[in-house]
Amino acid sequence: MTVPLDDAAVLAAQLLARRWLPRQHPLVKRALIDAELWQAVQDRLAQVGLSLVDNLHADHVAVALRREAQSAVFGEAGLNANNNVDLPRDAVSLLVVLWSLIVLPKRERQAARAGNEDDGQNEMFRADKPLPTAAQVSPVISYKALLADFGEQLGRKLRLDTNLKRLEAQGFITRKGDDIAEGPLLDLLLDYDTLAPRILDGVVGEVLARAKAAVPSATPATPSVSSDATPPEAQD
Repeated sequence: MTVPLDDAAVLAAQLLARRWLPRQHPLVKRALIDAELWQAVQDRLAQVGLSLVDNLHADHVAVALRREAQSAVFGEAGLNANNNVDLPRDAVSLLVVLWSLIVLPKRERQAARAGNEDDGQNEMFRADKPLPTAAQVSPVISYKALLADFGEQLGRKLRLDTNLKRLEAQGFITRKGDDIAEGPLLDLLLDYDTLAPRILDGVVGEVLARAKAAVPSATPATPSVSSDATPPEAQD
């Protein structure tokens, strides 16, 4: 006799099959406001060493490997690697560059627009606006500009093209023509609290500041990032 799947099982199964789902998916929307459903999904995924990952700055939710399962899955060599999705070193450097160009300005715009009180109304009690979605404020990167600025550091055109395909297949970016945009996993599987200080206070902090001052606020800054940057693990 076949036992009908409950909502937690259906959502867990869809996440396992697709790796990520939009926050506007009906079951995801329910889970985000229903603590019992959320916990039930987490419990189902935990049975196979996974967890449900959410970030209010991102437009998707995803599954990631739980830390206690990493050793059993990747072994000692995998835990000592700079990533666990089999990206070569230059692809990791490219991922850090794109994360810096897309996620950092996106987060800044989300915070600025959510806290903007100038809504044209004279309210007695003002409240913060809802956080803008990533689709509304996430910058789009020009492939030609990326190649011109970082081609030499990241292996020139052939390696850049190859690694962009890798990142797109992994869900970190999306591409349409020459435009490179945020993918479902870019702001989910890289730890902002760990990576942002390393970039802003480290090797590219001064470059980011100069680039931001040199362009209008509506134009995404294009900092230069050393190919030796070492990001935290991208969990998958």
